[in-house]
Amino acid sequence: MTDPELRFSTRAGTRLAYRHRTGAGPTIVFLPGYMSDMLGGKATALDTWAAETGRAMLRLDYAGCGESDGEFRDQTLDSWRDDVVHLVEELIDGPVLLVGSSMGGWLMLLAALALKDRVAGIVGIAAAPDFTGWGFTDEKRAVLAAGETLEEPSDYSDEPYVTTSAFWLSGERSRLLGRPIALTCPVRLLHGQADPDVPWDISLDLADALEADDVRITLIKDGDHRLSREEDIALLVRTVSDLLPNG
Repeated sequence: MTDPELRFSTRAGTRLAYRHRTGAGPTIVFLPGYMSDMLGGKATALDTWAAETGRAMLRLDYAGCGESDGEFRDQTLDSWRDDVVHLVEELIDGPVLLVGSSMGGWLMLLAALALKDRVAGIVGIAAAPDFTGWGFTDEKRAVLAAGETLEEPSDYSDEPYVTTSAFWLSGERSRLLGRPIALTCPVRLLHGQADPDVPWDISLDLADALEADDVRITLIKDGDHRLSREEDIALLVRTVSDLLPNG
């Protein structure tokens, strides 16, 4: 299985990296988590499956991440949403199936609201909408509200976990939970009950807020935040396949 060629598209003067696999639609679009990129285990495993089954798939790096240009600290949730929408609109004809991991699950929702009827379905993996609210203590929120940047140790990287005030403020403006979310496409939410980073009841809150009727949550009792074990990847592939025509 050959990897699609690394290509670039320019938005707002910044080159965005992507790999686009042609095939049967809807096109699967994978949205990575915070400080992640298109080469993560779930993204590449899903792309391998897409290649084997003749499915179309788009992987991408937000500005400031992976192979894309730009400084990470200059980005916001709004700008990353716009990166996603730009690439979908420029590269893909027809419907898309959005798959979002962690913060990518929040971007998945924001992009779906922008793309509207083009979205055939969404799949969240430990989706983390509104994490700028529930994910920070009052003390940290005060630091960010004062215009400062937080740098904290990361469990997933040697690099510090960086949150800028600009990113946090854009997230606060984009909160979705607690009121109806005007999405009616099929929704599947996967969440580990041993997730130390995103409480699994966030997926319950999200399901309650969505206006869609076809919403299903799968809880993995011993699942962690990444959900990258072999059995977790198999579940993800089955979930995506079940939402696609002739899956």
